[in-house]
Amino acid sequence: MRRVGLVLVAMSAWASSAIAGTINAQVNSDTGAAVASAVVYAIPATGQVPAPSKAASMAQENQQFDPFVLPVQVGTAVEFPNRDSFRHHVYSFSPAKPFELKLFGGNEKQVVTFDKEGVIALGCNIHDNMLGYIYAVPTPYFAKTGEDGKAALSLPPGAYSVKIWHPNQKANGPDNSTSLTVSAEGASDVKAAVVMKSERKAKKSGAKDETEY
Repeated sequence: MRRVGLVLVAMSAWASSAIAGTINAQVNSDTGAAVASAVVYAIPATGQVPAPSKAASMAQENQQFDPFVLPVQVGTAVEFPNRDSFRHHVYSFSPAKPFELKLFGGNEKQVVTFDKEGVIALGCNIHDNMLGYIYAVPTPYFAKTGEDGKAALSLPPGAYSVKIWHPNQKANGPDNSTSLTVSAEGASDVKAAVVMKSERKAKKSGAKDETEY
């Protein structure tokens, strides 16, 4: 198996007009293509971080999880609204948070608190084509890249370890982190090149509900 390659380069660019520290990230694949839905997060080198202040949402819509990747801080309560006209049966076997939300529709509120760091892969017992990810990180300073592979974090000045994760990144590679110091009046740029797995073919949509299962 080919090893993961992840290159992180930290460069400082100072902006006198800034009133808070900023990290600007650019995430590309090893072939140079922009990588969307990569999670970029910064862990402070010292001190405590504030606890989560609001809930997050992982919806089910058009037989898909929305968003495909949801980053949250450890301790965040995540709602699972069903926006389809039929029921879903959401589950995860991931060690970071195994759980099961048995058949439920749009009027039933389902909430799960993710209290351990790690990757949580999601599926649906009725719709095998559904796949999504929640990534619980030990910091409130995180963002997700857009289609252009870019993400920006606003955070207090100080020393940080910056990490990058994507569900299609190859495993068993070198440490994917870089250390940098963020100034109160500056911006730090982080560039990453990630070796990606081959894209899987999307599964066909399954039964609409349990009556067709």
